[in-house]
Amino acid sequence: MTAAFEQPAVVSAEHAAALLEPLTKLVLRAGAAIMAIPRDAKVTQKPDGSPVTPADLAADQVIAEGLAQIAPHVPVLSEECCGNGRPTSGSFFVVDPLDGTKEYIAGRNEFTVNLALVCDGVPVLGIIGAPARGLAWRGVVGHGAEQLTVAADGVSFAATAIRTRPLPQPGEPWTATVSRSHLDPATVAFIDARPSAVRTTLGSSLKFCWIAEGKADIYPRLAPICEWDIAAGAALVIAAGGKVTDATGAPLRFDAPRPNFIVPEFIAWGDPDGR
Repeated sequence: MTAAFEQPAVVSAEHAAALLEPLTKLVLRAGAAIMAIPRDAKVTQKPDGSPVTPADLAADQVIAEGLAQIAPHVPVLSEECCGNGRPTSGSFFVVDPLDGTKEYIAGRNEFTVNLALVCDGVPVLGIIGAPARGLAWRGVVGHGAEQLTVAADGVSFAATAIRTRPLPQPGEPWTATVSRSHLDPATVAFIDARPSAVRTTLGSSLKFCWIAEGKADIYPRLAPICEWDIAAGAALVIAAGGKVTDATGAPLRFDAPRPNFIVPEFIAWGDPDGR
């Protein structure tokens, strides 16, 4: 699925905004493909030991074919096909066709389809579909963010504007979203340093969605995670008025050479200017 990189492809901010509608429809079609496959279909393992299902592969195929039609000149980094690497400049898509495979296998509805557009290392467009919940979220940096209520046909939807909420004032409690399957001691300590912090446990990139729509204040992950798990969520949160940083507070970028596309840590924050 990943294209060879001879010269950087460049997508302007205006073109990124124009891509939002066709890319949204593509994510919803991928979600419909997931829902059409029985949950008890055979689960296999990748070389790294992580699980993969026919639903992962079906969604990946839908997205691969769709991106080849919508933006054939833009390279793609997908979890299911990442052997050719990714560019460190220009524009490229980052795709996780089924984020939260463990949640999907367990029969929970906390799995998503993630699609992001990164330009010169900065996430500028993000779409997250939650087909089992009938919801999706999307945003373009500089153009705002929306929650989508998806109709029973899995394709049509109604959109509502969303925005991150102001970060708590000193002494006020924080609400943090945390991983159901990957909570590490450093992240626990980071959350516990906030006064009266309340944790909300969620699977997949839904944790970003809660930040983007103002249901929570912070989503820290101070342990390694793959770029395709977080690129769409990062773009969504930034488009909704928040920010996504590394542990030092610097903006998280996607142009650094990283073995196996592993991001060491990140923190997604609500509105930093609304204190």
